[in-house]
Amino acid sequence: MENGMNVRLVEKMPDGELRQIEERIWDANMVSALEHVNYIVVGGKEYETVEGRLNLDEGTLELLIVPMQSA
Repeated sequence: MENGMNVRLVEKMPDGELRQIEERIWDANMVSALEHVNYIVVGGKEYETVEGRLNLDEGTLELLIVPMQSA
C-alpha cells in the first residue's frame, strides 16, 4: 500500500439499492483511521460507515455507508 489503496464508497439507499458515490486513492493513514471512526464526511454530507469489504479481485476497499439524518 505504498502508493495508497483504492477506496470505493457505496451508499445504501432507503429502498435498499446500492449507489456508488465516490472512488479515490486513500493513503495508509486514512485507511488506518478507519479503525477509530464511525462517521465520514463526503461532499459536505455526513455518513455512518456500516461495513467494509476488501475486494481482492479489483484491489479495492469497498465501504458501505448510510447517510445521517439531518436535524
